[in-house]
Amino acid sequence: MPRGQKSKLRARKKRCQARVESQGLGDTQATTEEVNKSPSSVSGDAPSSSSAAGASQKPQGSQATSSSAARGSRRRSNAGAKSRVDGGKHSSQASTSPESARNDLLTRKVGILMQFMLERYAMKAPIIRAEMLKIINKRYKEDFPEIFGKASEHLELVFGLELKEIKPGGHSYTLVSSLDITSDGDVSNGWGPPKNGLLMPLLSVIFLSGNRASEEDIWEFMNILGVYEGRKHVVFGEPRKLITQDLVQEKYLEYRQVSGSDPPRYEFLWGPRAHAETSKMRVLEFLAKVHDTVPSAFPFHYEEALRDEEERAQARATAKAASATKASARSRATSSRSTPP
Repeated sequence: MPRGQKSKLRARKKRCQARVESQGLGDTQATTEEVNKSPSSVSGDAPSSSSAAGASQKPQGSQATSSSAARGSRRRSNAGAKSRVDGGKHSSQASTSPESARNDLLTRKVGILMQFMLERYAMKAPIIRAEMLKIINKRYKEDFPEIFGKASEHLELVFGLELKEIKPGGHSYTLVSSLDITSDGDVSNGWGPPKNGLLMPLLSVIFLSGNRASEEDIWEFMNILGVYEGRKHVVFGEPRKLITQDLVQEKYLEYRQVSGSDPPRYEFLWGPRAHAETSKMRVLEFLAKVHDTVPSAFPFHYEEALRDEEERAQARATAKAASATKASARSRATSSRSTPP
């Protein structure tokens, strides 16, 4: 087989594998949709974010260069979502066991709690345990640990936001971006907007796609998460501005035209700040957590992540050695100047 055809086959196989692996990031969509459906009075006077989510609205017109591809991916996503909803209706009718009813109820409670947490985060207010109990109804106090755990997990997997306790034993929490946590686990200063919530999933898709992802693939993935171009999102605001301007200006993403493409096509890569603040191994650990497995379950990408870790370690060792050499040279220079002839 000619070399060019082999390269195309390998590239096609890699893209298919990336789609299969990144599909797991959308498996929590059902709970995410519960967030969009949650009542607007969840947090009292807090403004409703469910209306902004526009769950019942149709995606508005696209302004992307690849708008036709984006609209096609939206149709595929909507069709899949409809299939899941229809399937859910049939399954709920078929299964009326107490355990099934309990799980459905807890899923709704998880969605309501997620909505409350996101609104408190947007208001830059702490998340208090007593208020969470009040939101889900104190009758479910015994189920609270399970509801709280699932809500926390889904917030991290879908939005890249991790729940951290402000003070040990204080029953007060805050949400922080997965990239805003220091190496020792402390909460970094500043609340920051929630726009970085999509960053870890986006970096995962780019990594799985061979370290560059087409704009069409990115929007297809965003649609899976219920984030649509031209539709303001409850957490992320205007998605196109977020991923093509905000995250690019902050140097987390690189958005560029594919060389030689006519008509122009665009792709996403990791930006320099993403390379500095996270790593392929950390992104793979995030992806493994989504799939409830371990990083080595993705052998091809795991090997690449290991090579990246080795290169980073060598770079740190080289920088440390250079710094020590400079410090030693300065020390000898200072000593020679202070020694009398």
